[in-house]
Amino acid sequence: MTEWYADVIVDISHEKLDRPFQYHIPESMVDMVWEGVCVQIPFGAGNKLIKGYVINVTQTLQFDRDKIKDIYSVEQGDVTIEDELIRLAGWMKRYYGATMIQALKTVIPVKQKCKPVEKKLVTLLLSKEAAEEKYAFFLKKHQAARARVLEALLEEPEIPYSFLTEKKHVSSVTLKALAEQGILEIQAQTVYRNPLQGMEAGGKLPPLSGEQRHIVERIRQDREQGLAKKYLIHGITGSGKTRVYLELAKEAVEAGGQVIVLIPEIALTYQTVMRFYKLFGDRVSVINSTLSPGEKYDQFERAKKGELDVVIGPRSALFTPFPGLSLIIIDEEHETSYKSETMPRYHARETAAKIGQMRNASVVLGSATPSVDAYYGVQNGEYELFTLTRRLTGGTLPKVHIADLRKELKEGNRTAFSRALQERMADRLAKGEQTILFLNRRGYAGFISCRSCGYVVKCPHCDVSLTEHRDGSMQCHYCGYTIPIMKACPECGSPYIMGFKAGTQQIETAVHKMFPAARVLRMDADTTKTKGSYEKILSAFADGEADILVGTQMIVKGHDFPNVTLVGVLAADLSINGHDFTAGERTFQLLTQAAGRAGRGDKPGEVVIQTYQPDHYSVVHAANQDYQGFYEEEICYREMMDYPPVAHMLTVLLLTEEENRGMELANGMAARVKDGLVIGPARAVVGKINDVYRTVLYVKNGNYEALIQAKESMDAYFATHANKKELVQYDFSS
Repeated sequence: MTEWYADVIVDISHEKLDRPFQYHIPESMVDMVWEGVCVQIPFGAGNKLIKGYVINVTQTLQFDRDKIKDIYSVEQGDVTIEDELIRLAGWMKRYYGATMIQALKTVIPVKQKCKPVEKKLVTLLLSKEAAEEKYAFFLKKHQAARARVLEALLEEPEIPYSFLTEKKHVSSVTLKALAEQGILEIQAQTVYRNPLQGMEAGGKLPPLSGEQRHIVERIRQDREQGLAKKYLIHGITGSGKTRVYLELAKEAVEAGGQVIVLIPEIALTYQTVMRFYKLFGDRVSVINSTLSPGEKYDQFERAKKGELDVVIGPRSALFTPFPGLSLIIIDEEHETSYKSETMPRYHARETAAKIGQMRNASVVLGSATPSVDAYYGVQNGEYELFTLTRRLTGGTLPKVHIADLRKELKEGNRTAFSRALQERMADRLAKGEQTILFLNRRGYAGFISCRSCGYVVKCPHCDVSLTEHRDGSMQCHYCGYTIPIMKACPECGSPYIMGFKAGTQQIETAVHKMFPAARVLRMDADTTKTKGSYEKILSAFADGEADILVGTQMIVKGHDFPNVTLVGVLAADLSINGHDFTAGERTFQLLTQAAGRAGRGDKPGEVVIQTYQPDHYSVVHAANQDYQGFYEEEICYREMMDYPPVAHMLTVLLLTEEENRGMELANGMAARVKDGLVIGPARAVVGKINDVYRTVLYVKNGNYEALIQAKESMDAYFATHANKKELVQYDFSS
C-alpha cells in the first residue's frame, strides 16, 4: 500500500515558514489532505493538538518512519483567511514555477510580530466631592505628586497616562498606589501605528459623467446578481478613471465589502491616497516599502480585524488579509512594475484574477494604454471592456509634433534638442509656463542604429534589436545570433552608426547651457533615493519653484500639473529598440503617458517626440493617441512571431561560474522539452554579474500546462546534473 506524507507548518508567522514538519496521512484522510488544508496535529513531547497548514503532499519519507506522527484530523468548517492565503501560495507555486516556501513568503507579507504600541488612560473613580476631599488631604499632608494627579483629574476625569508622567512629573509608583486605593483606574489600550496620520478627511466628490455612471451601474448590476467579473476600463489621460474607482470602492464598502487598490509605484501613492482618504478617512490605509515593520504589521492586523475598508499600495498590497474582500482595482495595469522580479515571478494582474475567483471579488483594471495582454483578454471574452473618451480634468488632448532627428543631424543640429523643441521651450519660459523633458531610458540595452537614416541592426530570426558587447560583437539575446559590430550603415553607407547613450544629468547640463536663467529640477533614481524625495521634487515643481522638470519614466505617470504646457520626449528610440518583443508596446505606452502630462489645465498643450524612426508604428499611433490602431498592428506582430499573449513563453535563466557550463546545462534541459518551440540557448542581456555567467533559453507553447510540464522536466534534469553553486530561475509569460 502506498504511504502518503504531508509537510505541515504549525505557525504561519513569516519567520517560521522555513520549518515544516512531516506527518503521515492516515488512509482514511488521503482524499481530504492537499496543499492549503488546515489540519489538527499532535505536536511536541506532550502531543498537544494544534492547528497546522499543509504545504506539500508527497510519498517521499524524510525521517525514520517510527518518528513520524499521524495527522489527527482535517479541520472542517468555514475557510479562514489563512486557508485562502496558503491555497493561493499553492497555486503560485505551480503557475509560476516557485517553491512553496517562496510562494508562502510572498503571500504572507509580515515577517514577524511587532510589539504593539499601548496608550494608557487614567480615569477618576471618585465622585467630584470625594475627589476634592482627597485633594485637600494630599495638600495638607504635603503629598504634592498625589495632589497634582487629583488636581488634573478634577479638571478632566480621563487623562492620558503620559500626560501625568511627562507633564505633571508623577512617577508610575504614585499612580499605581492611587489605583490600589481605588481613587483612579489605569487602562491600557492598543494603539495602531498609522502611516497616514495628519491627513484631513472630508470633501465632496464631483458628480459622475454619463460614461462614468454607466460603468458604475453596470458593475453594480453584476454584483447584485452575485457575479464577480473582470473588467477593463480604457480611458484616455484625464478622463476620470480615479473618480470611477472611488465610486466603485464607496459602493463596495457600503455593501459591507473591503477593497484593495493597486498603484504601480510609490511615487503615485500620495496623490491617490489623498483622494481615498478624503472619502474614507481612517478606514483607508497604505502598504508599501517605506513603512516601518511596526506600521506594516499594524495595517495588516487592522485589515484582519475589519478595522480598514480600503488598502492602497503597489503589488504587495494584493496580499492584504481582508476577510471580506469584494473588489480589487489595478490602476495603470499596463505598468511593468506589477511583475515581480524575484521568485515567484508573479504578475499582479493574473494573481488578482485568481484571488477574485477564490474570494468572489470583482477585479477592475484601468489604463489609458492597456497592456496587450489585457486587451487580448477583452477580445477573448475574459474581460468586459468600458471606455472613457472625454477628458474631464480640464483642457484638451495636446497637439503632438514628431521631430525627425535624422533631418536635424543633416542640417547641422548636434544638440540634444530639436529646433522645434528649442523654440517651444523658449516660448514657455517667456510665458511663465512649465516644461517636462522626458528621457525614455526604459528598455535601453545598447542597441546600434544609424543617425543618418534610422536603420537599426536586428536579429533576422527574432525581430528584436541586437545588443552591443564590449568584445566587438552584436548579439541576439533570444537565439544567440551574433555578428561583428558594423563600421558603416548597410542601408545608406553612413559612418554615423553607433550605440545610443544618454542620461538625465547630461540633459540637465545641456538645458542650463542653452537656457542659463531657467530653473531646472531633475527626477531620477539618483535624486529620489531618500524617503520623501519623490513628494519633495513633485511638490516643488507643482508650486512653480522650477520651470523645467527633467526625468525618466517616473515623471510621466499619473501626475497632474496644470501649468505644464510642453512635454519633450528626448529619445523615443531608446525603448523602440529594446532587446525584447514588448519594445513597441512599452514605447507606445510611455509616449502616450508622456503626452498626457501636457495641457491638463485650461491652457493648450504641445508635445515634441524626438526620434530617428518617425514612421515607426508605436510613434505614429502614440502621436495620434490611437490605441486601437496600435493594438491591431502589435497583435499581428505577436501572432506572426508566436509571442505572448498569443502563445505562452517560459524564460529559463541559468547562473554558472563557467560560461560553457551554462550552455551545456541549457542544451541538456532543452533536450527534455517534448512539446513546444525551444529558442536558444544564448547569452543573457547582461551576460555576467559578479563573475557569474548568465545563460538563457526560451520555450514557446500555446498550452500553458505544457509549459509547466516542460519546466518540471527541465527542473528534474537540472537537479541531477547541476552542482550546488549553479542556479536556475524560471519566468512564465502568459
